[in-house]
Amino acid sequence: MAKKRIVSFNVNGEAVEVLAEPRESLLEILRDHLRMTGSKEGCNNGNCGACTVILDGRVVNACIVLGVECEGGEVTTIEGIASADGLHEIQRKYLEHAALQCGVCTPGFIVATKALLDANPDPTEHEVRERLAGNLCRCTGYDKIVRAVLDAAETMRGEAG
Repeated sequence: MAKKRIVSFNVNGEAVEVLAEPRESLLEILRDHLRMTGSKEGCNNGNCGACTVILDGRVVNACIVLGVECEGGEVTTIEGIASADGLHEIQRKYLEHAALQCGVCTPGFIVATKALLDANPDPTEHEVRERLAGNLCRCTGYDKIVRAVLDAAETMRGEAG
């Protein structure tokens, strides 16, 4: 068994230190050590997107990133999307458009949507579909999700009526 290491990084703007085995994934560290259970384990091989987080400004699957790779990094999880004042506009639009059902994939979709809209506040439908292609949903179908993302983008740009 490999020797455990202290891994220091920021999660949702807060500094954390975790004593972890070098083989532990970021998802395991988030869920098992930090008790942040919003990111879900779906496939555990990087194909479904249920564990999507933002690491140093880029979207990653937390199940295939080693926790030790996050040393000194900045991680945003689903828990960091809403504010103390309430849900983020993206989360509200997912609810309004019924773009969720069982909820396993929803956190990953919302985090990926946040990264998309931060990088491109006015995406086309094609761009939304392309950027969310790494996230799979077996319940809702993708049209409701795409409509929610486009509506959130419009509202966040201040164009909603």
